[in-house]
Amino acid sequence: MLDTEPDLSNFSQIDFTNGALAAVSGGSDSTALLLLLKAHLDRSAPTALLLAVTIDHGLRPEAAVEARSVAKLCAERGIAHRTLNWSGAKPSAGLPAAAREARYRLLAEAAQAQGIGVIVTGHTADDQAETVLMRAARNDGRDLGETAGRGLAGMAPATLYDWRIWIARPLLGVRRAALRAFLQREHVGWAEDPTNIDTNFERPRIRAVLGEDRSGQRFAEAIGLARRAAGQREQLGRRAAALIGEFASRPARGLIRLDPGLAEADDTRAAVYALRVLLAATGGTALLPDQARSEALFEQMRAGRLCATLSRAVVDIRRNGIFLRRESRDLPRSAPVAGALLWDGRRRITPHIEAGAVTLDDSPGAWLIAPLGAAAAAKTPIAGDGAPPSLVRAALAAEPALWRGGECRGFAGDVAAAPAIAVSPVVAPFARFLPCFDLVLAQAVAELIGAPPVPACPLAATVPVDHGAKA
Repeated sequence: MLDTEPDLSNFSQIDFTNGALAAVSGGSDSTALLLLLKAHLDRSAPTALLLAVTIDHGLRPEAAVEARSVAKLCAERGIAHRTLNWSGAKPSAGLPAAAREARYRLLAEAAQAQGIGVIVTGHTADDQAETVLMRAARNDGRDLGETAGRGLAGMAPATLYDWRIWIARPLLGVRRAALRAFLQREHVGWAEDPTNIDTNFERPRIRAVLGEDRSGQRFAEAIGLARRAAGQREQLGRRAAALIGEFASRPARGLIRLDPGLAEADDTRAAVYALRVLLAATGGTALLPDQARSEALFEQMRAGRLCATLSRAVVDIRRNGIFLRRESRDLPRSAPVAGALLWDGRRRITPHIEAGAVTLDDSPGAWLIAPLGAAAAAKTPIAGDGAPPSLVRAALAAEPALWRGGECRGFAGDVAAAPAIAVSPVVAPFARFLPCFDLVLAQAVAELIGAPPVPACPLAATVPVDHGAKA
Protein backbone atom coordinates (compact mmCIF):
# COMPACT_ATOMS: atom_id res chain seq x y z
CA MET A 1 0.00 0.00 0.00
CA LEU A 2 1.23 3.46 -0.86
CA ASP A 3 2.29 5.95 1.74
CA THR A 4 0.02 8.91 2.52
CA GLU A 5 -1.09 10.38 -0.80
CA PRO A 6 -1.54 13.98 -1.82
CA ASP A 7 -5.24 14.85 -1.89
CA LEU A 8 -6.23 13.51 -5.30
CA SER A 9 -9.98 13.41 -4.87
CA ASN A 10 -10.55 14.06 -8.56
CA PHE A 11 -9.51 10.45 -9.25
CA SER A 12 -12.78 9.32 -7.74
CA GLN A 13 -14.65 11.74 -10.01
CA ILE A 14 -13.39 10.06 -13.20
CA ASP A 15 -15.28 7.20 -14.83
CA PHE A 16 -12.80 4.35 -15.34
CA THR A 17 -15.42 1.83 -16.46
CA ASN A 18 -13.55 1.31 -19.73
CA GLY A 19 -10.11 1.42 -18.19
CA ALA A 20 -7.42 4.07 -18.29
CA LEU A 21 -4.33 4.83 -20.32
CA ALA A 22 -1.69 6.66 -18.31
CA ALA A 23 0.77 8.77 -20.29
CA VAL A 24 4.09 8.15 -18.51
CA SER A 25 7.30 9.83 -19.65
CA GLY A 26 9.34 8.74 -16.64
CA GLY A 27 9.41 12.21 -15.12
CA SER A 28 8.27 12.86 -11.58
CA ASP A 29 4.73 14.03 -12.42
CA SER A 30 3.75 11.14 -14.67
CA THR A 31 5.49 8.55 -12.49
CA ALA A 32 3.55 9.72 -9.45
CA LEU A 33 0.38 9.76 -11.53
CA LEU A 34 0.92 6.14 -12.52
CA LEU A 35 1.47 4.87 -8.97
CA LEU A 36 -1.42 6.84 -7.52
CA LEU A 37 -3.76 5.79 -10.32
CA LYS A 38 -2.79 2.14 -9.89
CA ALA A 39 -3.53 2.35 -6.15
CA HIS A 40 -6.88 4.04 -6.83
CA LEU A 41 -7.95 1.42 -9.38
CA ASP A 42 -6.81 -1.42 -7.11
CA ARG A 43 -9.13 -0.06 -4.42
CA SER A 44 -12.12 1.08 -6.47
CA ALA A 45 -12.06 -0.76 -9.81
CA PRO A 46 -9.75 -3.77 -9.61
CA THR A 47 -10.97 -5.22 -12.91
CA ALA A 48 -10.37 -2.01 -14.88
CA LEU A 49 -7.58 -2.17 -17.44
CA LEU A 50 -4.63 0.13 -16.77
CA LEU A 51 -2.18 0.63 -19.61
CA ALA A 52 0.91 2.82 -19.26
CA VAL A 53 2.26 4.27 -22.50
CA THR A 54 5.59 6.01 -22.98
CA ILE A 55 6.17 8.07 -26.11
CA ASP A 56 9.73 8.22 -27.43
CA HIS A 57 9.77 11.31 -29.63
CA GLY A 58 13.17 10.38 -31.04
CA LEU A 59 14.57 13.75 -30.02
CA ARG A 60 17.00 12.64 -27.28
CA PRO A 61 19.11 9.47 -27.07
CA GLU A 62 18.27 9.24 -23.35
CA ALA A 63 14.58 8.83 -24.12
CA ALA A 64 14.95 5.15 -24.97
CA VAL A 65 16.68 4.51 -21.62
CA GLU A 66 13.92 6.39 -19.80
CA ALA A 67 11.27 4.33 -21.58
CA ARG A 68 12.98 1.12 -20.47
CA SER A 69 13.03 2.41 -16.89
CA VAL A 70 9.27 3.02 -17.06
CA ALA A 71 8.77 -0.46 -18.50
CA LYS A 72 10.79 -1.94 -15.61
CA LEU A 73 8.75 -0.05 -13.00
CA CYS A 74 5.53 -1.21 -14.64
CA ALA A 75 6.70 -4.83 -14.67
CA GLU A 76 7.49 -4.60 -10.95
CA ARG A 77 4.03 -3.16 -10.22
CA GLY A 78 2.04 -5.47 -12.50
CA ILE A 79 1.07 -2.71 -14.94
CA ALA A 80 0.81 -3.27 -18.68
CA HIS A 81 3.19 -1.00 -20.60
CA ARG A 82 3.94 -0.01 -24.18
CA THR A 83 6.58 2.26 -25.70
CA LEU A 84 5.53 4.05 -28.89
CA ASN A 85 7.87 5.94 -31.21
CA TRP A 86 7.26 9.18 -33.07
CA SER A 87 8.84 8.31 -36.38
CA GLY A 88 9.45 10.40 -39.46
CA ALA A 89 10.94 13.82 -40.10
CA LYS A 90 10.75 16.42 -37.34
CA PRO A 91 9.96 20.08 -38.10
CA SER A 92 12.68 22.68 -37.71
CA ALA A 93 10.17 25.18 -36.32
CA GLY A 94 7.29 24.62 -33.91
CA LEU A 95 8.83 21.44 -32.56
CA PRO A 96 7.06 21.43 -29.13
CA ALA A 97 3.65 21.80 -30.77
CA ALA A 98 4.40 19.09 -33.33
CA ALA A 99 5.64 16.75 -30.61
CA ARG A 100 2.48 17.42 -28.58
CA GLU A 101 0.27 16.61 -31.56
CA ALA A 102 2.19 13.40 -32.28
CA ARG A 103 2.04 12.41 -28.61
CA TYR A 104 -1.73 12.73 -28.35
CA ARG A 105 -2.27 10.99 -31.67
CA LEU A 106 -0.19 8.00 -30.57
CA LEU A 107 -1.85 7.90 -27.15
CA ALA A 108 -5.33 8.01 -28.70
CA GLU A 109 -4.51 5.23 -31.15
CA ALA A 110 -3.15 3.05 -28.33
CA ALA A 111 -6.19 3.68 -26.12
CA GLN A 112 -8.71 2.92 -28.84
CA ALA A 113 -6.85 -0.22 -29.88
CA GLN A 114 -7.42 -1.53 -26.34
CA GLY A 115 -10.97 -0.21 -26.00
CA ILE A 116 -9.85 2.19 -23.26
CA GLY A 117 -12.15 5.14 -22.63
CA VAL A 118 -9.90 7.81 -21.10
CA ILE A 119 -6.29 9.01 -21.28
CA VAL A 120 -4.87 10.34 -18.01
CA THR A 121 -1.95 12.75 -17.88
CA GLY A 122 0.18 14.09 -15.04
CA HIS A 123 -0.21 17.83 -15.61
CA THR A 124 0.16 19.66 -12.30
CA ALA A 125 -0.69 23.02 -10.79
CA ASP A 126 2.82 24.14 -11.74
CA ASP A 127 2.12 23.28 -15.38
CA GLN A 128 -1.14 25.21 -15.12
CA ALA A 129 0.57 28.33 -13.78
CA GLU A 130 3.19 28.16 -16.53
CA THR A 131 0.50 27.80 -19.19
CA VAL A 132 -1.48 30.77 -17.92
CA LEU A 133 1.58 33.02 -17.66
CA MET A 134 2.66 32.12 -21.20
CA ARG A 135 -0.77 32.95 -22.55
CA ALA A 136 -0.96 36.16 -20.54
CA ALA A 137 2.39 37.21 -22.01
CA ARG A 138 1.04 36.61 -25.53
CA ASN A 139 -1.89 38.90 -24.79
CA ASP A 140 0.79 41.58 -24.29
CA GLY A 141 -1.34 43.87 -22.19
CA ARG A 142 -4.43 43.66 -24.37
CA ASP A 143 -7.95 43.45 -22.95
CA LEU A 144 -8.33 40.36 -20.78
CA GLY A 145 -12.12 40.40 -20.83
CA GLU A 146 -14.39 37.39 -21.20
CA THR A 147 -13.58 36.69 -24.85
CA ALA A 148 -10.02 37.95 -25.22
CA GLY A 149 -8.99 35.99 -22.13
CA ARG A 150 -10.38 32.56 -23.13
CA GLY A 151 -6.91 31.04 -23.11
CA LEU A 152 -6.21 32.31 -19.62
CA ALA A 153 -8.43 29.52 -18.29
CA GLY A 154 -5.40 27.31 -18.86
CA MET A 155 -5.71 23.56 -19.17
CA ALA A 156 -9.13 22.05 -18.57
CA PRO A 157 -9.68 19.17 -16.12
CA ALA A 158 -10.76 17.16 -19.19
CA THR A 159 -10.27 17.73 -22.92
CA LEU A 160 -11.80 15.78 -25.79
CA TYR A 161 -9.17 14.89 -28.37
CA ASP A 162 -10.16 14.53 -32.03
CA TRP A 163 -13.84 14.29 -31.03
CA ARG A 164 -13.21 10.66 -29.97
CA ILE A 165 -11.40 10.24 -26.65
CA TRP A 166 -11.17 12.26 -23.45
CA ILE A 167 -7.94 13.32 -21.77
CA ALA A 168 -8.30 13.76 -17.99
CA ARG A 169 -5.89 15.75 -15.80
CA PRO A 170 -6.58 14.79 -12.17
CA LEU A 171 -3.41 16.44 -10.77
CA LEU A 172 -4.12 20.03 -11.81
CA GLY A 173 -4.70 20.94 -8.17
CA VAL A 174 -1.44 19.37 -6.92
CA ARG A 175 2.02 20.95 -6.76
CA ARG A 176 4.97 19.18 -8.32
CA ALA A 177 6.87 19.35 -5.03
CA ALA A 178 4.15 17.31 -3.32
CA LEU A 179 4.39 14.61 -5.98
CA ARG A 180 8.17 14.43 -5.69
CA ALA A 181 7.93 14.18 -1.93
CA PHE A 182 5.48 11.32 -2.39
CA LEU A 183 7.89 9.48 -4.74
CA GLN A 184 10.76 9.98 -2.30
CA ARG A 185 8.70 8.42 0.48
CA GLU A 186 7.99 5.49 -1.81
CA HIS A 187 11.70 5.24 -2.78
CA VAL A 188 10.85 5.62 -6.46
CA GLY A 189 13.12 7.65 -8.71
CA TRP A 190 12.33 9.61 -11.84
CA ALA A 191 14.05 10.97 -14.93
CA GLU A 192 14.94 14.62 -15.47
CA ASP A 193 14.31 15.81 -19.03
CA PRO A 194 16.98 18.42 -19.90
CA THR A 195 14.56 20.16 -22.27
CA ASN A 196 12.56 21.19 -19.18
CA ILE A 197 15.34 23.65 -18.35
CA ASP A 198 16.32 24.57 -21.92
CA THR A 199 15.52 28.28 -22.10
CA ASN A 200 15.47 28.15 -25.88
CA PHE A 201 11.86 27.10 -25.32
CA GLU A 202 9.14 29.30 -23.86
CA ARG A 203 7.89 27.05 -21.06
CA PRO A 204 11.28 26.53 -19.39
CA ARG A 205 11.79 30.30 -19.41
CA ILE A 206 8.49 30.80 -17.60
CA ARG A 207 9.34 27.91 -15.26
CA ALA A 208 12.59 29.62 -14.33
CA VAL A 209 10.75 32.86 -13.54
CA LEU A 210 8.34 31.01 -11.26
CA GLY A 211 11.23 29.22 -9.60
CA GLU A 212 12.76 32.57 -8.64
CA ASP A 213 9.48 33.69 -7.01
CA ARG A 214 10.17 32.46 -3.48
CA SER A 215 7.04 34.06 -2.05
CA GLY A 216 4.81 32.19 -4.50
CA GLN A 217 2.95 35.37 -5.34
CA ARG A 218 3.20 34.99 -9.12
CA PHE A 219 2.10 31.38 -8.88
CA ALA A 220 -0.92 32.31 -6.78
CA GLU A 221 -1.83 35.14 -9.17
CA ALA A 222 -1.62 32.80 -12.17
CA ILE A 223 -3.79 30.17 -10.52
CA GLY A 224 -6.32 32.78 -9.43
CA LEU A 225 -6.44 34.17 -12.96
CA ALA A 226 -7.01 30.69 -14.37
CA ARG A 227 -9.83 30.04 -11.93
CA ARG A 228 -11.62 33.27 -12.82
CA ALA A 229 -11.07 32.88 -16.56
CA ALA A 230 -12.33 29.29 -16.51
CA GLY A 231 -15.55 30.31 -14.82
CA GLN A 232 -16.05 33.23 -17.21
CA ARG A 233 -15.31 31.06 -20.23
CA GLU A 234 -17.77 28.37 -19.23
CA GLN A 235 -20.52 30.85 -18.43
CA LEU A 236 -19.97 32.78 -21.65
CA GLY A 237 -20.13 29.53 -23.58
CA ARG A 238 -23.42 28.61 -21.97
CA ARG A 239 -24.90 31.98 -22.85
CA ALA A 240 -23.66 31.71 -26.43
CA ALA A 241 -25.07 28.18 -26.69
CA ALA A 242 -28.47 29.44 -25.54
CA LEU A 243 -28.43 32.12 -28.24
CA ILE A 244 -27.48 29.57 -30.90
CA GLY A 245 -30.35 27.36 -29.80
CA GLU A 246 -32.76 30.29 -29.97
CA PHE A 247 -31.65 32.11 -33.12
CA ALA A 248 -29.74 29.68 -35.40
CA SER A 249 -31.02 27.05 -37.83
CA ARG A 250 -29.68 25.04 -40.79
CA PRO A 251 -31.98 25.43 -43.81
CA ALA A 252 -29.71 23.47 -46.16
CA ARG A 253 -26.44 21.57 -46.30
CA GLY A 254 -23.58 23.97 -45.55
CA LEU A 255 -25.88 26.92 -44.85
CA ILE A 256 -26.68 28.46 -41.46
CA ARG A 257 -29.46 30.98 -40.94
CA LEU A 258 -29.38 33.43 -38.03
CA ASP A 259 -32.57 35.12 -37.00
CA PRO A 260 -32.13 38.92 -37.00
CA GLY A 261 -33.00 38.78 -33.30
CA LEU A 262 -29.43 37.63 -32.63
CA ALA A 263 -28.11 41.03 -33.68
CA GLU A 264 -30.55 42.68 -31.30
CA ALA A 265 -29.76 40.47 -28.31
CA ASP A 266 -29.08 42.31 -25.06
CA ASP A 267 -26.15 40.01 -24.28
CA THR A 268 -23.76 41.45 -26.86
CA ARG A 269 -20.70 39.59 -25.53
CA ALA A 270 -22.39 36.22 -25.88
CA ALA A 271 -23.88 37.11 -29.25
CA VAL A 272 -20.47 38.10 -30.66
CA TYR A 273 -18.95 34.94 -29.19
CA ALA A 274 -21.68 32.80 -30.78
CA LEU A 275 -21.04 34.53 -34.11
CA ARG A 276 -17.28 33.88 -33.88
CA VAL A 277 -17.79 30.18 -33.20
CA LEU A 278 -20.33 29.82 -36.01
CA LEU A 279 -18.05 31.63 -38.44
CA ALA A 280 -15.20 29.27 -37.59
CA ALA A 281 -17.46 26.23 -37.92
CA THR A 282 -18.80 27.48 -41.26
CA GLY A 283 -15.38 28.31 -42.64
CA GLY A 284 -13.67 25.23 -41.22
CA THR A 285 -11.05 27.15 -39.24
CA ALA A 286 -9.54 25.87 -36.01
CA LEU A 287 -9.07 29.39 -34.62
CA LEU A 288 -11.89 31.81 -33.91
CA PRO A 289 -11.93 34.98 -36.02
CA ASP A 290 -10.34 38.11 -34.58
CA GLN A 291 -12.33 39.65 -31.74
CA ALA A 292 -12.20 43.24 -33.03
CA ARG A 293 -13.16 42.29 -36.59
CA SER A 294 -16.00 40.15 -35.28
CA GLU A 295 -17.32 43.00 -33.17
CA ALA A 296 -17.20 45.32 -36.19
CA LEU A 297 -19.06 42.73 -38.28
CA PHE A 298 -21.66 42.36 -35.56
CA GLU A 299 -22.27 46.12 -35.57
CA GLN A 300 -22.73 45.97 -39.34
CA MET A 301 -25.25 43.18 -38.86
CA ARG A 302 -27.16 45.40 -36.47
CA ALA A 303 -27.13 48.21 -39.02
CA GLY A 304 -28.79 46.24 -41.82
CA ARG A 305 -28.01 44.54 -45.09
CA LEU A 306 -24.45 43.63 -46.04
CA CYS A 307 -22.33 40.88 -47.53
CA ALA A 308 -18.93 40.33 -45.92
CA THR A 309 -16.35 37.57 -45.47
CA LEU A 310 -14.52 36.55 -42.30
CA SER A 311 -12.71 33.29 -41.44
CA ARG A 312 -13.50 31.85 -44.90
CA ALA A 313 -17.21 32.32 -44.20
CA VAL A 314 -19.56 34.60 -46.14
CA VAL A 315 -22.06 36.59 -44.06
CA ASP A 316 -25.02 37.58 -46.22
CA ILE A 317 -27.87 39.57 -44.71
CA ARG A 318 -31.21 39.23 -46.47
CA ARG A 319 -34.74 40.27 -45.58
CA ASN A 320 -35.51 36.83 -44.18
CA GLY A 321 -32.35 36.30 -42.15
CA ILE A 322 -28.59 36.43 -41.80
CA PHE A 323 -26.95 33.57 -43.71
CA LEU A 324 -23.52 32.01 -43.22
CA ARG A 325 -21.83 29.78 -45.80
CA ARG A 326 -18.33 28.73 -46.83
CA GLU A 327 -16.79 31.11 -49.35
CA SER A 328 -15.87 29.65 -52.73
CA ARG A 329 -12.16 30.49 -52.60
CA ASP A 330 -9.36 28.15 -51.51
CA LEU A 331 -11.45 25.00 -51.45
CA PRO A 332 -9.59 21.66 -51.55
CA ARG A 333 -8.49 20.38 -54.94
CA SER A 334 -9.79 17.09 -56.29
CA ALA A 335 -7.99 14.08 -54.86
CA PRO A 336 -8.54 10.37 -54.29
CA VAL A 337 -9.54 9.33 -50.81
CA ALA A 338 -7.11 6.72 -49.59
CA GLY A 339 -8.16 6.85 -45.96
CA ALA A 340 -10.00 8.89 -43.37
CA LEU A 341 -9.47 12.61 -43.77
CA LEU A 342 -10.64 15.95 -42.46
CA TRP A 343 -11.85 17.72 -45.60
CA ASP A 344 -11.59 21.52 -45.63
CA GLY A 345 -11.69 21.50 -41.83
CA ARG A 346 -15.48 21.04 -42.07
CA ARG A 347 -16.23 17.44 -43.02
CA ARG A 348 -14.83 14.18 -41.72
CA ILE A 349 -14.73 11.69 -44.58
CA THR A 350 -14.33 8.01 -43.81
CA PRO A 351 -14.16 5.40 -46.57
CA HIS A 352 -15.48 1.95 -45.74
CA ILE A 353 -13.90 -0.39 -48.24
CA GLU A 354 -16.05 -3.51 -48.44
CA ALA A 355 -16.70 -6.21 -50.99
CA GLY A 356 -18.73 -4.78 -53.85
CA ALA A 357 -18.47 -1.20 -52.59
CA VAL A 358 -16.98 1.75 -54.40
CA THR A 359 -13.18 1.57 -54.42
CA LEU A 360 -11.32 4.82 -54.02
CA ASP A 361 -7.88 4.76 -55.58
CA ASP A 362 -5.67 6.78 -57.91
CA SER A 363 -6.01 4.57 -61.00
CA PRO A 364 -7.42 5.96 -64.29
CA GLY A 365 -11.13 6.57 -63.93
CA ALA A 366 -10.87 6.43 -60.14
CA TRP A 367 -13.35 8.10 -57.85
CA LEU A 368 -12.22 11.54 -56.70
CA ILE A 369 -13.51 13.87 -54.05
CA ALA A 370 -13.78 17.57 -54.83
CA PRO A 371 -16.14 20.50 -54.24
CA LEU A 372 -19.47 20.18 -56.03
CA GLY A 373 -18.86 23.48 -57.81
CA ALA A 374 -21.24 26.11 -59.13
CA ALA A 375 -22.07 24.31 -62.39
CA ALA A 376 -23.13 21.08 -60.69
CA ALA A 377 -24.89 23.00 -57.91
CA ALA A 378 -27.02 24.80 -60.52
CA LYS A 379 -28.37 21.41 -61.67
CA THR A 380 -29.00 20.13 -58.15
CA PRO A 381 -32.59 20.05 -56.87
CA ILE A 382 -32.81 22.17 -53.76
CA ALA A 383 -35.01 22.46 -50.72
CA GLY A 384 -33.80 25.38 -48.69
CA ASP A 385 -36.57 25.68 -46.11
CA GLY A 386 -37.33 29.25 -47.15
CA ALA A 387 -33.70 30.27 -47.79
CA PRO A 388 -32.94 32.12 -51.06
CA PRO A 389 -32.18 29.50 -53.76
CA SER A 390 -29.04 31.39 -54.82
CA LEU A 391 -27.60 31.07 -51.30
CA VAL A 392 -28.54 27.41 -51.04
CA ARG A 393 -26.75 26.65 -54.31
CA ALA A 394 -23.73 28.73 -53.29
CA ALA A 395 -23.49 26.72 -50.06
CA LEU A 396 -23.90 23.40 -51.89
CA ALA A 397 -21.17 24.36 -54.37
CA ALA A 398 -18.64 24.28 -51.51
CA GLU A 399 -19.69 20.83 -50.28
CA PRO A 400 -17.61 17.70 -51.01
CA ALA A 401 -18.83 15.59 -53.93
CA LEU A 402 -17.73 12.42 -55.71
CA TRP A 403 -16.43 12.70 -59.24
CA ARG A 404 -15.45 10.11 -61.81
CA GLY A 405 -14.40 10.60 -65.39
CA GLY A 406 -15.13 14.31 -65.15
CA GLU A 407 -18.71 13.72 -64.01
CA CYS A 408 -20.21 14.52 -60.63
CA ARG A 409 -21.86 11.41 -59.18
CA GLY A 410 -23.40 13.05 -56.12
CA PHE A 411 -22.54 14.39 -52.71
CA ALA A 412 -19.95 12.48 -50.73
CA GLY A 413 -21.79 10.57 -48.06
CA ASP A 414 -24.97 10.00 -50.05
CA VAL A 415 -25.53 6.25 -49.98
CA ALA A 416 -26.79 6.18 -53.56
CA ALA A 417 -23.61 7.84 -54.81
CA ALA A 418 -21.07 5.93 -52.74
CA PRO A 419 -22.07 3.43 -50.08
CA ALA A 420 -18.39 3.09 -49.17
CA ILE A 421 -18.09 6.65 -47.83
CA ALA A 422 -19.41 8.24 -44.65
CA VAL A 423 -19.32 12.03 -44.24
CA SER A 424 -20.10 13.94 -41.07
CA PRO A 425 -19.90 17.67 -40.29
CA VAL A 426 -17.18 18.85 -37.94
CA VAL A 427 -17.32 21.57 -35.28
CA ALA A 428 -14.10 23.08 -36.60
CA PRO A 429 -12.88 25.18 -33.65
CA PHE A 430 -13.29 22.20 -31.30
CA ALA A 431 -12.54 19.33 -33.70
CA ARG A 432 -9.01 18.66 -32.44
CA PHE A 433 -9.21 19.76 -28.81
CA LEU A 434 -12.45 20.44 -26.95
CA PRO A 435 -11.86 21.63 -23.36
CA CYS A 436 -14.70 20.76 -21.02
CA PHE A 437 -15.07 24.53 -20.44
CA ASP A 438 -16.63 24.67 -23.94
CA LEU A 439 -18.66 21.47 -23.76
CA VAL A 440 -22.14 23.03 -23.74
CA LEU A 441 -21.26 25.41 -26.57
CA ALA A 442 -19.76 22.65 -28.71
CA GLN A 443 -22.83 20.48 -28.17
CA ALA A 444 -25.08 23.31 -29.35
CA VAL A 445 -23.07 23.80 -32.55
CA ALA A 446 -22.89 20.06 -33.19
CA GLU A 447 -26.64 19.77 -32.93
CA LEU A 448 -27.10 22.76 -35.25
CA ILE A 449 -24.86 21.51 -38.07
CA GLY A 450 -25.66 17.81 -37.73
CA ALA A 451 -22.30 16.74 -36.34
CA PRO A 452 -22.03 13.61 -34.18
CA PRO A 453 -22.82 14.28 -30.51
CA VAL A 454 -19.97 14.91 -28.11
CA PRO A 455 -18.83 11.66 -26.44
CA ALA A 456 -19.78 11.57 -22.77
CA CYS A 457 -17.25 13.32 -20.55
CA PRO A 458 -15.67 10.94 -18.00
CA LEU A 459 -15.67 13.62 -15.29
CA ALA A 460 -18.60 13.80 -12.94
CA ALA A 461 -20.77 16.86 -13.51
CA THR A 462 -19.95 18.07 -10.01
CA VAL A 463 -16.17 18.21 -10.54
CA PRO A 464 -14.99 21.78 -9.92
CA VAL A 465 -12.15 23.41 -11.83
CA ASP A 466 -9.79 22.74 -8.95
CA HIS A 467 -6.87 25.14 -8.95
CA GLY A 468 -6.37 25.04 -5.24
CA ALA A 469 -2.77 23.86 -5.72
CA LYS A 470 -2.66 21.40 -2.85
CA ALA A 471 0.81 21.24 -1.38
